[in-house]
Amino acid sequence: MIEYINVHKAFDVPVLTGVDLTVETGETLSIVGPSGTGKSVLLKTTNGLLVPDIGDVRVDGESVYFDGDAALEHVRQKVGYVFQYAALFDSMTVCENICTGLPQGVDIRSQKVLAKVAEALEDVNLDPAQVMNKLPSELSGGMRKRVGLARAIVSRPEILLYDEPVTGLDPVNTAAVSRLIRDIRDKNRVTSIIVTHDIEQALEISDRVALLEHGVLRFVGRPAEFKASADPVVRAFADRRMAAEAAIRIMEEDAEDMKKDMEEQP
Repeated sequence: MIEYINVHKAFDVPVLTGVDLTVETGETLSIVGPSGTGKSVLLKTTNGLLVPDIGDVRVDGESVYFDGDAALEHVRQKVGYVFQYAALFDSMTVCENICTGLPQGVDIRSQKVLAKVAEALEDVNLDPAQVMNKLPSELSGGMRKRVGLARAIVSRPEILLYDEPVTGLDPVNTAAVSRLIRDIRDKNRVTSIIVTHDIEQALEISDRVALLEHGVLRFVGRPAEFKASADPVVRAFADRRMAAEAAIRIMEEDAEDMKKDMEEQP
């Protein structure tokens, strides 16, 4: 269980102004909201990447900030972090990048470590024999995203934090990454928190959705409750998905009409 307790954070101006949220063990929660509302900031307080000005974060009862360095290290061992744009090291091979997700001091030449790296790559649908020794510059954007995901899961964490996992991807790769998130959740029974601007992805793969606005949570509930909400801010986000679906239907109907017209022509 992850508990955010009255979390405040400011960078010259307030970003988070009193966030209270509980994420249950094994749950997938997506955090959505306008840009600049503190979604990624909240995510980074989970494992001590950012320190709240006020409040606390507790993981399985341990305070990330008030129980000492040993507790923080214990929490970090449970957490895998998927950075926006993958954040791979350009000068390192895929294998070396993934090994940075393992405890410091491991021998990346050992068969045991190489087997873990290969397993993580297979979990994200990449062929170890094809990509292990490649540099990030030799990979497509979608492949780099998947390597970043492999790095996050190589140590088999109990918690996965995703910071905009589909930003910059085309629709095909967006769907592929969303499917991987679901598969990893189901296979490893991890607790997942996903910061995303992709409301369609959030509604599709989440147990609950949280809407962050002006530094506080405006809505927390199940996808069906999100879509049915009468709150005008929630409606604005839900309607984006409905508008996109309507646009797709219109395009499909237009294409079908054009096809019929062509078939009817002598």
